[in-house]
Amino acid sequence: MAIAHPYLLFLGDAPDALSAKTADGVARWRRDWCVGQLRLDGCKADLGLPDKSLEEAAAEGAKTLIIGVANRGGKFAPAWQESMLKALDLGMDIASGLHNKITDLPAVAAKAKELGRSLHDVRHPTREFEIGTGERRTGKRLLAVGTDCSIGKMFTALALEKEMRARGMNADFRATGQTGILIAGDGVSIDAVVSDFVSGAVEFLTPANDPDHWDVVEGQASLLHPSYAGVTLALVHGAQPDVMVMCHEPTRPHMRGLPNRTVPDIKDCIAVHEAAARVTNPHAKVIGFSVNTAAMDQAEAEKYLKDLADQFGMPAVDPVRMGVAPIVDLLG
Repeated sequence: MAIAHPYLLFLGDAPDALSAKTADGVARWRRDWCVGQLRLDGCKADLGLPDKSLEEAAAEGAKTLIIGVANRGGKFAPAWQESMLKALDLGMDIASGLHNKITDLPAVAAKAKELGRSLHDVRHPTREFEIGTGERRTGKRLLAVGTDCSIGKMFTALALEKEMRARGMNADFRATGQTGILIAGDGVSIDAVVSDFVSGAVEFLTPANDPDHWDVVEGQASLLHPSYAGVTLALVHGAQPDVMVMCHEPTRPHMRGLPNRTVPDIKDCIAVHEAAARVTNPHAKVIGFSVNTAAMDQAEAEKYLKDLADQFGMPAVDPVRMGVAPIVDLLG
């Protein structure tokens, strides 16, 4: 799917900042695509963007209303539909990352059809994919992988793309999850693809390209997470990465959602991800670490990163605290 921008970010009646994390991701990485935010009465979230009415946003050229808030159960609140219908009347498309579909809202779907507007349910791919082949493709690919879920793979990939582009490198972020798709404007939510076709979907997302072009691919889950390793394996095979960056959070007490399972050893994670990647790219390797040190003070973080870099002989960075330049230095 391709989502038209500029965006108006809809925060609805979000009770706190966390409820608007999807919109926050878009505002953080694509602020220049956003004309403002739309907040209903009682909204407790604020992205620091100008508050705009639908009419004001339309006058400034907004093309898509992004539903950037999630309520309990991931459902569309009845109070939101008035804004959605008005946005369609004013010439905007609508995009959402919620589990529930915009297209299942009868009034909204009917209005969009009447006016010829697009409704993007980014968690739900709208096309079919071929089975992956593993055939070598031109171009270069970097994949963010991790020791666990929800550990900063999207943030890392976006930070790498930003640094690479700042250096004039030919690089594009490739989104594989709903927030990433809203940030990129297109992509495939691979956890909604039938399992047999996930590697093919990623091959579609990262096709043959110019020899100097880098696809910077958003990773999902971890090969050592018992709940979600299946989608990770297909992603690794389909991405056919030349290099990988291992994402990690050193203070995490256990794997996400599995209180009785500790986070696996980094050395084991490197070994299993390299082995899987070499099925489709015999030269694939991990070249560095992206570490979330938010729970550490500066001195602790610096020591941890230095020790990790010394242990494995490759750069270890916190992309928030220090950026990702040492990793990009390796990409040439």
